[in-house]
Amino acid sequence: MTMKNPPHPGEIIRDLCIAPLGLTVTKAAEGLGVTRKTLSMLLNGHAGISPEMALRLSQAFGRSPESWLQLQGAYDLAQVRKSPNPIHVKPLTGSTLSQS
Repeated sequence: MTMKNPPHPGEIIRDLCIAPLGLTVTKAAEGLGVTRKTLSMLLNGHAGISPEMALRLSQAFGRSPESWLQLQGAYDLAQVRKSPNPIHVKPLTGSTLSQS
């Protein structure tokens, strides 16, 4: 089952990983080996989780890299689904392609 409006992964990282450990953004960024700006952008929803960041988060907080990327994918997909410009594509078949 998918969430209709999943939170940005940055919220999850801030609320479930960083805050319980009592870390500042600066200390968490140092531990992850990224700049404070990079982590702040993620935590504030202005950047997403890249595969590289997923590996860093996995090593720091113990979830698999795939699970971090799934959170980002679910968020991204929900954003596209609620876009005011829906995507409409006709199903493709072999005959559709040969008519081009």
